[in-house]
Amino acid sequence: MRSVGAGLSEQSAQPEYRIEDLAHHSGATVRTIRAYQDRGLLPRPERRGRSNVYGDAHLARLRQIADLLDRGYTLASIKELLEAWDTGRGLGGVLGLVAEVDGPWTDEEADRISRAELDARFGGTPDEEAIREAVELGVLERLPGREGRGEEYLVPSPQELAVAAELYAAGVPLAAITGHLRELRDQVEHIASRFLEFTTEHVFARYLEHRPPTDADAAEAATMVRRLRPLAQQTVDAELARAMRLLATRHLQFHLSPEPPRVRDDQPRPVSLPAGTIRAVQSLVGAEGIEAFIAAATEREVGKRTLDALAARQDKDEEVD
Repeated sequence: MRSVGAGLSEQSAQPEYRIEDLAHHSGATVRTIRAYQDRGLLPRPERRGRSNVYGDAHLARLRQIADLLDRGYTLASIKELLEAWDTGRGLGGVLGLVAEVDGPWTDEEADRISRAELDARFGGTPDEEAIREAVELGVLERLPGREGRGEEYLVPSPQELAVAAELYAAGVPLAAITGHLRELRDQVEHIASRFLEFTTEHVFARYLEHRPPTDADAAEAATMVRRLRPLAQQTVDAELARAMRLLATRHLQFHLSPEPPRVRDDQPRPVSLPAGTIRAVQSLVGAEGIEAFIAAATEREVGKRTLDALAARQDKDEEVD
């Protein structure tokens, strides 16, 4: 067996790799390859004399594992998928479903922007803290420096950056823009989570009865994802337009009226809560119980203070007597 990258066996005429060569071609480390073997993710190599011999099947499996890890799958779930493949249930449909879900959910294309262009769009004065926050939020992604060129960033959503620039030009401070984006992101993720729960319960549950799903069910589910992909955005767009029209009209009437309009006691009123509070409540009672929990906690606090006030009044009356 030759050891220049990969050799060819005289018997099989198939590439053969030492573990070091396999690591080089796959991008994994020798330690990682051995760990995958121990966990049953990678077949054991063929023993040839004193050497372990790996083939193209091992290389393909390592690339599959790396791809699934990049898509956010855990090693435990990857093992289930690969076992399904090994037992003949098929993985093509599952990988197609993974690719469909993991693909872009918008037609918008990413763009690049130089640091000089970025500073110019936001007042011309460098603001390192604002850049740091934008990178942390994923609005910007740092690109490796290239010789002869200044600092550059990838902009995953040019529309989002354009909105921020317009708000800044209208007088909104950068800190307020990033703070609003953090709050908005939490709320949008809640909407996305509810939409996924809804569609999973009523549409995708039948495709996901088997763990992992069969190849045919996964392929059909991928087709359904393509059909339903635009529905969430279309629904949110329509509801946001309705809400903006309704609330903007009320807002304008409030500020143009000589006296603020009266609000009925039984009319619900929007209240802004810190995003951290919403997350903490959601971790306790789940997304569906947030409103009920906050209402119950508020009523309990009001009741407690009412009782405290009554007790204090009684104590005061007794002192007077």
